[in-house]
Amino acid sequence: MSKLYLLPIAVFLLFNFTFIGTYIAAVLQGHVVPTVPYISDAATYSPESCVFGQLISIGCVLLGITIYVRYRQILEIGLRHADVQRMAERINIRSFWVGMGSCLGVSMVGNFQETNVRPVHYAGAFLAFGLGTVYYWMQAYISYYLQPYIGSMLKAHVRLAIAVLCTIFFIIVAVTGIISHILFNGTDPRKWYPSDGGWEYHVASSISEWIVATAFCFYILTFTDEFRAMQIDHPPLLFIEVDESRNYEPVIEDSAAEDSPSATVS
Repeated sequence: MSKLYLLPIAVFLLFNFTFIGTYIAAVLQGHVVPTVPYISDAATYSPESCVFGQLISIGCVLLGITIYVRYRQILEIGLRHADVQRMAERINIRSFWVGMGSCLGVSMVGNFQETNVRPVHYAGAFLAFGLGTVYYWMQAYISYYLQPYIGSMLKAHVRLAIAVLCTIFFIIVAVTGIISHILFNGTDPRKWYPSDGGWEYHVASSISEWIVATAFCFYILTFTDEFRAMQIDHPPLLFIEVDESRNYEPVIEDSAAEDSPSATVS
């Protein structure tokens, strides 16, 4: 893969297209009022829910690959520079698993609608936004220790600012969301009107959710330039030979050994 920089761009475009496109479709179908619904509220009913779930699943795969490539990038830089390895090795591994947990949460939100499986949907939202925010704090921390080998100090500052922004609005989403659902007196939470209870809290919560989701996408986009500086070779193919005692042993030919998987960072 020689065009790894396309991964963050694809994640950014796909998620934003999914959020905005689903919202427009839901409004045109009359499934939500054209105010500020939650992102998942716009994907509650079909056909929006079907398209939303499919695109979110694809996006989660791309996001997971992006998180893995970022993990490998930091790992390879650490192997070349002892100071990076000493300061970022452990947090790099932890951030990888935290990022994968966030991917799982996004998938749960997209495939378990609030009206169908509410506990799973809420658990997915907590994983997506909560672990996602933690992941961005970790990556902001690591970005400072990658200087001057890759990236820039400005980019590290930008990531830190986005992490702070996500933290603030994630707390707002959680607090105002809980309050608005306690005060809600309407019949359909997908069509929230000012006459319903908790309107102000609902607007604050839904706007905050859109801000957090958008900030997440822009954070991933900041990896683009750094991904231009590396490429990942294709993994070797291992042939399994069976001896007379029925024992299976992997055999790697010389040509495969020469093409062993590696990440090249320049």
